[in-house]
Amino acid sequence: MVNFDNKIVVLGAGWLGQALCFEAKKLQWDVQGTHRSSEHQFDFHRQFLLEQGKVKHDVSLENAWWVCAIPPRSRQQQSNYLETLNAGLALADSLHCKGFILCSSTGVYANDNGLYNEASIIECQTDRQQQLYDAEQAVLKAGGKVLRLAGLVGPQREPGQFVAGKELSSSSEQIVNMVHQQDVINAIFSVITHWPVAQSVYNVVNPDHPTKADYYREKCREKGNPAPTFTSNEVGERIINGEAIKALNFSYQHAI
Repeated sequence: MVNFDNKIVVLGAGWLGQALCFEAKKLQWDVQGTHRSSEHQFDFHRQFLLEQGKVKHDVSLENAWWVCAIPPRSRQQQSNYLETLNAGLALADSLHCKGFILCSSTGVYANDNGLYNEASIIECQTDRQQQLYDAEQAVLKAGGKVLRLAGLVGPQREPGQFVAGKELSSSSEQIVNMVHQQDVINAIFSVITHWPVAQSVYNVVNPDHPTKADYYREKCREKGNPAPTFTSNEVGERIINGEAIKALNFSYQHAI
């Protein structure tokens, strides 16, 4: 991997962001990853906290790449996600960032069946979709790029564990759109490496799209757990196409 600018700030060093920090350190990048606390577990930890409209931080890397990996659960209506993102964009600009990548979600697309790609029209049907879209627009307006991530799997996030024996309020015949944590990390580095020619928005979605019934049954079987049940058996094919990013010499290498 070519790392022509080896500094990175990860806004939100949670499950995905922390793994990204570890990968960047392995590649001998200079790394700072933020969390809300002033107490730091790792040497790359830095505080970034927005309270009552004021930012408290100790981020110091100049001329670095920035990646916002704040997890989707922080994008609830009552959160200050958009304000935090805008504060991050402002700080990144003041530190002369090389480029800003937002880890968004394929949840920004309509819930209706169909095939969706980066050119699909976004028609926000929920408050969450509106917030995701507004966040994307803020980053794009600032000259950044957006990765729309499918459902994330990987270490400590095993489908065969978190759905075992549960009744899921969805159809057994809906197809899944998922991606492995390591593929997302690789996609981020691919965009950075090819920044001048990369397009503004990419979907990051594994090309395999089994039904929920088949997918979760197999994952639970692997863990020796009971399979989930579903409230419906209605066929649903909402497929997110993640092929475009392959133009950046990227390939999906990790099974979902």
